[in-house]
Amino acid sequence: MLETIYKELILDHYRKPRNKLSMAEPTVVVSMRNPLCGDEVELMLAIDGDRIIDARFGGQGCSISQASVSMMTESLMGRTLDEALELESKFLALMRGEEEPKRDRALGDLRALEGVSKLPVRIKCALLGWNALDEAIKAHRRSEEGLMGKRLEFEDLTSIPEGFDPAEHKEDLPS
Repeated sequence: MLETIYKELILDHYRKPRNKLSMAEPTVVVSMRNPLCGDEVELMLAIDGDRIIDARFGGQGCSISQASVSMMTESLMGRTLDEALELESKFLALMRGEEEPKRDRALGDLRALEGVSKLPVRIKCALLGWNALDEAIKAHRRSEEGLMGKRLEFEDLTSIPEGFDPAEHKEDLPS
């Protein structure tokens, strides 16, 4: 029953994404694309001091990538950058299949994506927006030091969670 509710939540965020809007004056924008599947995410953050005051996204892709970034933007509002990175760390642990994040209420709706950890080829989909978040925070911190601008574009920077061995999951990979 819980699995059905989770599937419905993922589909709801895919069909009616939250915060899928442009932003007039974002502090930082990161665009990421996975050329293997075509998923695209453009993450826009408005940051005041060290706090995320608005998070929005654009892009296209599968239900997992779009639902993940929709849920992520909802959960980022009002968090400090360090709190956002802590949330990212918990989500990565969830994608590694660890047990503790499955019970962590701080993840909220993001726990609905825990089944993705059993589908190695889809983990990159779920992580696309999170990788954009990580790069956005790094870019923002570097820009405050005068090292770079506020718009970045990346291709295929999504990463497999640490400790995950694709060789152990060959049966899950497309032939």
